[in-house]
Amino acid sequence: MKHDAVWLNLRLCAGGDVDDTLDDAAIAVEAGQIAWLGARAELPARFAALPRHDLAGRWVTPGLIDCHTHLVYGGQRADEFALRLAGASYEDIARAGGGIVSSVRATRAASEDELFAQAAGRLKPLLAEGVCAIEIKSGYGLDLASEAKMLRVARRLGQAYDLTVRTTFLGAHALPPEYAGRADDYIELVCSDMLPALAAEGLVDAVDVFCEKIGFSLAQTERVFAAAQALGLPVKVHSEQLSNLGGTALAARYQALSADHLEFLDEAGVIAMREAGTVAVLLPGAYYFIRETQLPPMALLRQHGVPMAIATDSNPGTSPATSLLLMLNMACTLFRLTVREALLGVTQHAARALGLQATHGQLAVGRRADFVAWDVTTLAELAYWLGRNPAYQIVRGGLIQPESKPA
Repeated sequence: MKHDAVWLNLRLCAGGDVDDTLDDAAIAVEAGQIAWLGARAELPARFAALPRHDLAGRWVTPGLIDCHTHLVYGGQRADEFALRLAGASYEDIARAGGGIVSSVRATRAASEDELFAQAAGRLKPLLAEGVCAIEIKSGYGLDLASEAKMLRVARRLGQAYDLTVRTTFLGAHALPPEYAGRADDYIELVCSDMLPALAAEGLVDAVDVFCEKIGFSLAQTERVFAAAQALGLPVKVHSEQLSNLGGTALAARYQALSADHLEFLDEAGVIAMREAGTVAVLLPGAYYFIRETQLPPMALLRQHGVPMAIATDSNPGTSPATSLLLMLNMACTLFRLTVREALLGVTQHAARALGLQATHGQLAVGRRADFVAWDVTTLAELAYWLGRNPAYQIVRGGLIQPESKPA
C-alpha cells in the first residue's frame, strides 16, 4: 500500500525541541516516509496531486518513544499493592510467594496468545497518546522457553500495530526460584545458553542487566555484557536505583546505549556516561510508586551534557504505568525537568537510548513518517495535563491510525 499524502496548516516541532518550531508548515509523505517538510508556502508543486489533510493550525511533533518498558508479563500485582498499603513489607510478600516470583509464575503459565492479549491491553493506551516506538524487555520468564515466549510476543505486537518495537533480553532481571543461592550458575545459563539461542532466533535487539544489591553483582553484570558484546549486541543497564554499586560506569565501559533509573548515581558515573555517549533514562513512575526520596543527579547530568530520556518503566511491581504523557508531568514535577527537556526525553533522546537516532525521534526527509498532531495551544500542555490526552491525529508509517480522534 502506498502511504502518500500531504499534511498542511500545522505548527511544526520537527525535532521535539520546543525552542525550534515553524509556524504554518506542511509535511509531504510518500511510501510511508517523509518526502518533504517546511513552510507551507514553499511546498513543491510535485506534491500538488496528493491527498491533503488540513490540521487547522494544530501542533505536530515526532511520534513519542517509550524507551524502557516491561510490557509483556502474566497477571498483575494489585493485591500486593494493597497489602503494602496495609503495612506488609516486601519481605512479607515475597515469603508468601509474591513479588517478582509471582510474575514469573504467571508469565511461565500463560500461553503466548494470553500474553499477547494482556500486553496489547497495556499497549493501547500508549498508542492512543502517540507512542510510535517502544522498547519491550523480557525478564519475567527466567528460563529459555519463557524468555523466548515473551520476546516473540513483543515482536508480534510490533507487527500487529505497525509499531517500531525494540526487544531487550533481560534474563538477568532476578534469580529464578530454581536457582536460589546459585546466582553464578544462573548467569552462566544466561550467557552460555539463553542469550546465544535467543540471538540466533533474531529475538534480541539489546541486552540488559539489573545491577543492584538485590539483583546481580558487578562481576556477574560484566559477564553478561561480555557475552552480549561477543554476539555484537548493544547493552543497557538498570543501575544506581537503590544504591551506588557502580553499574553505570561499568556499562559505560561497554558503550551502553543507556543507563536507567540512576537515583544514586555519582559524578564519576555521570562523566563515564558522557564519555561513552550513554543516555540517562529517567523513570519517574517507579520513583513515585516505591516512594523514593533520593532524586537522580539532575544538576550533574545537565552540567556534563548527558542526554536525558523519560520512559514509563511499565511493569507489574514498581511502575504499573500505561501513560507516557503522565510521565512527562511527573518528570517535570518530581525531577524538575523543563518542558523542553521532557519533550526531548520522549523524542530525540529516547530514540538514542534505543539506538534509533538515525530513523526515529525527529522528523526529517527520508525518515519514517511517525508523527502526532496535538489539540493544544502550546506544547507545554503535553507536560501539563493530568489525565487528559490531547492527541488529535496519530500517524505511523504515513497512515492515520485508528487511535486518532474522529474528525
